[in-house]
Amino acid sequence: MGNKTFAIIKPDAVKAGNTGKIYDRILQAGFNVLSAQLLKMSEVQAKGFYAVHRERPFFGDLVKFMTSGPCMVLALQKDNAVESWRKTIGATNPEDADENTIRRDFATNVQENAVHGSDSDENAEKEIAFFFSDGELLSDQ
Repeated sequence: MGNKTFAIIKPDAVKAGNTGKIYDRILQAGFNVLSAQLLKMSEVQAKGFYAVHRERPFFGDLVKFMTSGPCMVLALQKDNAVESWRKTIGATNPEDADENTIRRDFATNVQENAVHGSDSDENAEKEIAFFFSDGELLSDQ
């Protein structure tokens, strides 16, 4: 299992003023932050990042949502990072998320669900590389 994962604090959470609270949860969960950047995703970036969903009926709404305001992209490190981050954030639908998970505490609904998390080690590497060059990542800590 890999020791890196990728996360996004989505526009809904940034707009609600929860960036710092979520960042603190990341640190409390034992992750090292290898890189973080606050940005407003362009339509080209959002379509490229979520290309795997381009045939899905929600794709247009997803792109619109992800370009609606600033978000924070993060490269995180921890043993079993993908699995650990997915447990930390909770189920995609906040109503189904366990107590004290990020989505349960900060998400509004299944689309505006506060955070993104890689679903596999392979995707984590691809997603980190989409937003960060190797030179932008701190050395393994």
